[in-house]
Amino acid sequence: MRFRHRDGSTVHLGYCTTAHPAAELDELIDGLDNCAGAVRKALRVPVLGVGLWFPSRLADRLANSPSSLSKLRRALHRNRLEVVTLNGTPHTHYTEKVVGTKLYCPDWTDPERLRYTLDLIDVLADLLPTDVSYGSISTVPLAWRMPWSRTRSRTAREAFDRVEQHLARTESRTGRTIRLAVETEPGCVLEMVGQAAAWLDRYSSPDSGASRIGLGLDACHLAVQFEEPDEAFELLWQAGVDVVKGQLSVAPTLVDPADASARYMLGQLGTAKYLRQVREWGGPGVDDIDESWQLSGHAAWRMHAHLAAHAAPPAPLSTTTGVLNDCLTRLVGGGHPLTHHLESEVYVWPRAPKSQQSLAKRITKELAWLRDRLTALGLEELH
Repeated sequence: MRFRHRDGSTVHLGYCTTAHPAAELDELIDGLDNCAGAVRKALRVPVLGVGLWFPSRLADRLANSPSSLSKLRRALHRNRLEVVTLNGTPHTHYTEKVVGTKLYCPDWTDPERLRYTLDLIDVLADLLPTDVSYGSISTVPLAWRMPWSRTRSRTAREAFDRVEQHLARTESRTGRTIRLAVETEPGCVLEMVGQAAAWLDRYSSPDSGASRIGLGLDACHLAVQFEEPDEAFELLWQAGVDVVKGQLSVAPTLVDPADASARYMLGQLGTAKYLRQVREWGGPGVDDIDESWQLSGHAAWRMHAHLAAHAAPPAPLSTTTGVLNDCLTRLVGGGHPLTHHLESEVYVWPRAPKSQQSLAKRITKELAWLRDRLTALGLEELH
C-alpha cells in the first residue's frame, strides 16, 4: 500500500511475511499466492507491500541463482505485490521446540551474520521497484547481551563498516539505495533507543534521511521497555540517527500483576518457543514470563509479544495501542516523514489461524486499521 505524504513523498505500508514463514522458495511463493495475494484483493489496492523473510540458505540461493530470483519475481508480479523491505533478523528456520536466545544468532560478531546480510542486500537490490526512494533491511540489535565485551564490540563495528561499504558499492552499481535498520529489543546489547543512538551516531548523515545505516523503530519493543516515544525520538534527533523503518504492533499489558488469573492469561499469549521478555514499570525485568515470579508485582507489566492493534486481548489485559499511535504520529504525522517504510509485524493472534485464508483475513483487518490511522494523520492513499 502506498500513501502520499503532505510533502509529496511516498510512504509504504505492508506486512512482514514472518506471519507465514517459509524455509524453501516454493513455500515462500505458496504464502504469496494464498495469503498475500488474498490480502491485496480484500483491501482492494493496486499493489500491496510485503516485507519478505527467508532463511540464510534461501537467501544464498536467491542471491546466486538468477532463475530462482526470477521465479520469485514472477510470483510477486502475478499477485501484484512489491518488496521495499526485508526482515533480516531471524537467520534460520527454527524447528527446535525452544529457540530462546538462539534467535539472535549468529550475531554481529559472527561472519555468517555479515554474509547473510550481504546476500539480502543483493536480493533486495534486484527486487526493489525502480520508483522507490530506498529499500530497507532490518537486523538484530548486535547480539544478546551476554556475553559482550569491547573486543566483541570492535568485531561488530568492523562488520558494520563492511556492510556500509557494500551498500555504497551496490548503490553505485545498480542505482538502488539500500539501508540497514538496526532494531532495539529487550535483553539485547541495544535494548533501549538511547543505546542504539549511541552506537549508530557514527553512521549519521548531515543530510536528513541520507545515512545508509540507521534505526529500525519497533513500536512493540519500545513499549515493552516503557520508553516514551517523545523522549526516544528526541534522543535520535540529538544523535542525528535516521529511522530507516518503522515496525508496527502492540504489546500486552497487565496493569495488576497481583491478579493471578490475569497473569495466567498473559502467559497464554505467544509461545514458549521464543523468549517472552517481561518488564515492570519503574523496576527490573526478566528474560521470560516463566521467570516473572522474580518481579515485585507492585506495578504494571508489559510482555514481548507482537499483538495486532485492531483486536483487543481479553480483559483485564490491555495493549500499548497508545504508544503505537504516538509512534505513528511522530513517524509520519509531521511536515516530513521520518521514515518511508512502515511494516505490520504481528506474530500473536487471539486464536491461532487454521489456514492461510483465515490468516489473510486477520492481516487484512490489521492493515485496514493501520490505513485508517495513516489517513487520519493526513496521508492520502494512492490507488
